[in-house]
Amino acid sequence: MAWVTTISIWIIPCIIAFILIAGTLKKVPTYETFVEGAKEGVKMSFSIIPYLVGMLVAITVFRESGAMEFFISLIRPVLEMAGIPPDIVPLALIRPLSGTGALGMTSDLIATHGPDSFIGRLASTMQGSTDTTFYVLTVYFGAVGIRKMGDALKVGLIADFIGVFASIIIVSLVFL
Repeated sequence: MAWVTTISIWIIPCIIAFILIAGTLKKVPTYETFVEGAKEGVKMSFSIIPYLVGMLVAITVFRESGAMEFFISLIRPVLEMAGIPPDIVPLALIRPLSGTGALGMTSDLIATHGPDSFIGRLASTMQGSTDTTFYVLTVYFGAVGIRKMGDALKVGLIADFIGVFASIIIVSLVFL
C-alpha cells in the first residue's frame, strides 16, 4: 500500500505541472491566466456571501426556535411504528441544509450511541448518501446568477429523501 501513498502525494503536483507545461507549449500566458482566474474567484466569493449568510441564519432560527424538536415530537409515534429511530430525524432534516451541521450531528450521534450501533451506522450511511442541497443551490446557483432554481431544488430534495430512506433500508437489512 506504500504505492497508494506515493501516488496520493504526487498526483496534484503532477497535474499542476502537466497543465503548466501544456499551457506553455500552446503559448498560453499561464501566469496571467492564473491571476485572472484568481481575481474572478475572489469576486465570486464576495458575491455569494449574502446567500451563505441567509442560509446560515435560516438554519440557526430553525434549530434554536424549537421547531425541529416540535416536528420530531409530532412524528415520533409514526417513526417508532416504522422502526426508525427518532434520534436520526434531525440529521435527515439538517443534512440538505448544512454539511457542517450534519457532520456535527453525526459526530454527536456516534459519540452518544457508538460507531457500531445501529444509529451510528445509519448516521454514517446517511451522511454519505445525501447531499447539502440548499448549500449547493445557494452557492453554485448564486455564484453564476441563476435565480430560478425550483426544479433543481425539487430534484435535489427528492434525491435526499431517497438517500435517507435507502440508508434506513440498507442499514436495517445489513446490520439488523
